Amino acid sequence: MTRQHDPNCIFCKIIVGEAPAAVVHEDEHTIVFMDAFPSAEGHALVVSKGHHPNVLELPQADLQAASAVAQRLARAQMQALAPDGVIISQFNGAAAGQTVFHYHIHVVPRWQGQDVNVHGRAQAEPAALQAIANKLREAFV
Repeated sequence: MTRQHDPNCIFCKIIVGEAPAAVVHEDEHTIVFMDAFPSAEGHALVVSKGHHPNVLELPQADLQAASAVAQRLARAQMQALAPDGVIISQFNGAAAGQTVFHYHIHVVPRWQGQDVNVHGRAQAEPAALQAIANKLREAFV
């Protein structure tokens, strides 16, 4: 299957191996990797492999695949990190908070008393992201 890519998109660069990421899971339709600017430990992204700016332009099969993988990721986070809850969110357009215009879902573990912000402010250390990715990969079913 040929997928549309944008050579200027950071997520497309990650998908084709031109940019680094701490990958948790990859299949035909999606790739899961740690958010480089996490709002909580374990914050990961489920990204459509085809370049579609938002949910309005995403093919239904890719939407269904991403939703199923987001559920699997949330289960892996619950098992591997034991948070009190999980936020699953998706933004469409700058006014809605979207910062990377390639369809993706944020899956963010949360602990009681923690800020519920989805976008982090500081870049995490790559080694720390990789360590969490390894934990999540082991729990990913």
